[in-house]
Amino acid sequence: MAADAKQPPALFDPTGFETFRFTACELDASGRVTLRYALDDEVEFVEVIELPIEAPLGERERGRVDGLLALLHWVAGVSYYKTALPRQVSCETGDPPPATAALLEALYSEGLGELAYVNGLALPRPRFGAHDSHDPPDSADERPISRVLVPVGGGKDSAVALEIVREWGCELALFSLGDAPPIARTAQVAGLPRLIARRTLDPGLRKYNAAGAINGHVPITAIVSCVALLTAALNGFDAVAMANERSASAGNVMWDGVEVNHQFSKGLRAERLLAGAVARAGGDAPRLFSVLRPASELAIARAFARMERYHGAFTSCNAIFRSDPALRASTWCCDCPKCRFVFLALAPFSEPEHLREVFGCDLLEDEGQFEGFALLAAMGGHKPFECVGEEQESLAAIRLLAADPRWREHRVVRRLVAEVLPERSPDAGDPERILALGDDHEVPPALMRSVRALLGA
Repeated sequence: MAADAKQPPALFDPTGFETFRFTACELDASGRVTLRYALDDEVEFVEVIELPIEAPLGERERGRVDGLLALLHWVAGVSYYKTALPRQVSCETGDPPPATAALLEALYSEGLGELAYVNGLALPRPRFGAHDSHDPPDSADERPISRVLVPVGGGKDSAVALEIVREWGCELALFSLGDAPPIARTAQVAGLPRLIARRTLDPGLRKYNAAGAINGHVPITAIVSCVALLTAALNGFDAVAMANERSASAGNVMWDGVEVNHQFSKGLRAERLLAGAVARAGGDAPRLFSVLRPASELAIARAFARMERYHGAFTSCNAIFRSDPALRASTWCCDCPKCRFVFLALAPFSEPEHLREVFGCDLLEDEGQFEGFALLAAMGGHKPFECVGEEQESLAAIRLLAADPRWREHRVVRRLVAEVLPERSPDAGDPERILALGDDHEVPPALMRSVRALLGA
């Protein structure tokens, strides 16, 4: 019986399950994806994703994306596997290819590193089959790109990414999973068509969580990427251009012998693993890469500061995207690591009055925010479990503000200069080094001119 068709137990015991099962996945003619999972023979989960399509899908069209559908089924299952973290997995729809097995073992272990750390659990290490334990080898994809789908999340990064692709000159459209207000506003400002997919988690999941299931952060970017890839394939796009930056590869803390990274599935290693799995999905699957990978968050903030038309539309605060509607904020909460980091990253390239208008307050003038800003530079603890930049980037921003007459007398800036910078070596957080573009990325060579044009000084 499906999870939404019976009452959840008064107590959900995660230790009582041996196997997480991938039982079935379907794509119907209307673009409706149904993903089915189970814990042993006791608990079933059913997730539904509605994909945007222009016309009903025939059998041939659906068959062409079987590989991407299977990939989505395997990747999205992490949302339900985490409830119990059983040692075994059973792929009843067929074994994943070796490259896909490598991706899944990373997502279902390192991708759940934060969940394990926060809950004080050993890192899960399920096996998905035989595979090369090393990352898939680089293989240059020389296929021409003429149509690009750019996922947008309503923050500064996706706005910069879409403008890079627009500057490149190819045909592009936007993609979103859901239609949160910052996403809708960003798309409206961009003036580009958008394909909207909608994901409905199994309605019993929240009840199981309340009854004692293990809960916490999952590698959501990998799931969004797979939905975007399937949408792109069904709508004739050659590539999906993500907005994941260089800083996403930096971890937060060590746990159970592994570097835990809140942004694991946004990092370069996960990107390459996913691209390797996609390349083996067949059916001329779209290419996947991140156009922002050469850049730090600070360099992206510098570019975004010049895009003032988006400043009234974007919001990066995660309080707006909480799964429980009752807990969602409507704008910047101005009291979380994400709000602080975005404010700090934009400040060196913005007027104080302008940021007050965007955020509704001046976070660097509020001395009660000092400890939160100091933590971004890992003073007194590890980098927060949020999508924030590296500690070196925060130090670089502080150094820029210390030399900026518009900002250096702000209360928090004075304390950061006096209490944080002396604790670090003089070369830590060198702005020139942090703002420089890197070479470790998978951006197609033809696109790099546009990357440099928008992300350069």
